[in-house]
Amino acid sequence: MSAHRILESIEKSQRRQAGLPEFRAGDSIKVWAKIREGEKTRLQAFEGVCIRRVSKGSRSTFTVRKISYGVGVERIFPDNSPNIDKVEVIARGRVHQSRLYYLRDLSGKAARIKEREGDGQGEEAAAAAIEGAVTAEGTPAPVVKMKRKDRNKAAKAEKAASAK
Repeated sequence: MSAHRILESIEKSQRRQAGLPEFRAGDSIKVWAKIREGEKTRLQAFEGVCIRRVSKGSRSTFTVRKISYGVGVERIFPDNSPNIDKVEVIARGRVHQSRLYYLRDLSGKAARIKEREGDGQGEEAAAAAIEGAVTAEGTPAPVVKMKRKDRNKAAKAEKAASAK
């Protein structure tokens, strides 16, 4: 057996069984970490913005940054750590870089990250099901997302049509 295959089998045994949710740099996440105090173990949430992901097999990590009492705090979590109970994605951020170190120099409103629009058809189908829109075939009708100016034009046209 080659050294590469041996290392690969060791890495595979070290990976976590329950996978983490999909998230990337710019997403707001809440990491539930296990904290040991003497003989007791409790869960503590660390909520902030993911500023980087490092993908290196079983050594993959992600860094989360938050502001606590006016001081920036960053914490690096290994993906496969047994001390991570769960990770919740709170908001998906729209950023153009994979490393958001520039957030360290920003504060207040300048450090905000815009929210990313829905990525797929799943959210649109769920929204249509909530509204109760159904096509002739019985499937949920797709929700059409329009820009604000297009919505305003459509509303004006609808208002003019109903006035006539």
